[in-house]
Amino acid sequence: MKSIIGLINSNDLVKGAIVVIITAILTAILKGLQTQTIQFTWLYFAPIVYSALTAGIAYILKNWLSNSEGKFLKAEPKPNEVSKV
Repeated sequence: MKSIIGLINSNDLVKGAIVVIITAILTAILKGLQTQTIQFTWLYFAPIVYSALTAGIAYILKNWLSNSEGKFLKAEPKPNEVSKV
């Protein structure tokens, strides 16, 4: 079940975590290809972590501001309205 506007359900959090993981992996691959090396230091991994967390937070915010039909910044439909999808 999709969450209503202003609420986040556990499914949204799981999908947000998946976005974080995928973003971290892709950012690490891109950074590795650009620098042609991998360093195990915070200075190297900080931009990867920040990018991944930012993408996850953006996904959660998008879901928080979308109604149960997935429409961004739209009010919840009335129960008697038929969805036009």
